[in-house]
Amino acid sequence: MTLRTSLGLAIRQFSSTARACGHTSNIGKTPIPIPPNVTLTPSPASVAVQGPLGSTSVRLEPYMRLAFPQPNVLTISVDNAEEKKQRAMWGLTRTLISNAVVGMTEGFTVPIYLVGVGYKAVLEEDPRGTIDGGGGQRLSMKLGHSHNVYVPIPPYIKAEVPSPTKIVLSCTDKHLLGLFAAKIRKWRPPEPYKGKGVFVGNETIRLKAVKKK
Repeated sequence: MTLRTSLGLAIRQFSSTARACGHTSNIGKTPIPIPPNVTLTPSPASVAVQGPLGSTSVRLEPYMRLAFPQPNVLTISVDNAEEKKQRAMWGLTRTLISNAVVGMTEGFTVPIYLVGVGYKAVLEEDPRGTIDGGGGQRLSMKLGHSHNVYVPIPPYIKAEVPSPTKIVLSCTDKHLLGLFAAKIRKWRPPEPYKGKGVFVGNETIRLKAVKKK
């Protein structure tokens, strides 16, 4: 604050009172709508989510607090939002519970596109069956290598091949779905010169100009 004396001199005053600076999580404080066909069962260490597509659970830290201000709305809070770790886990836990609700009701789907001359995929029976935790099927892909690439499909992943250059993956767990999509992508990551490779979802790549000698 600035004051002026009778001589016109400006005097700046400072206040020694501490300014309250509250911390919060914009994601964590957002309420989660609960569909009628989903049941949430909280416990001190976790919250169980059960829906039409199955059931799962999300781990809770000891400082997490769940409340139901309305029968179909869940809110999350923490004991001390001033602590950085609690504030970070606040938003993360809210996202995990929200993803669990969506996964148990609608599930998650991600498309994968094979871009390149001769690139294609086929869904076939896995000759190894369910050995090593497989689901009995595998993807056979031609990605420019001298051999076909075979990727066994886990039992928790549902795969479809509507066209030779498109794969559609579905799962109730968003994290596991992303890990499996990344496993397919690593066989031929998109390259920036010809734009060829395995693209996940809406992934795009900026093409680079070829250096001329």
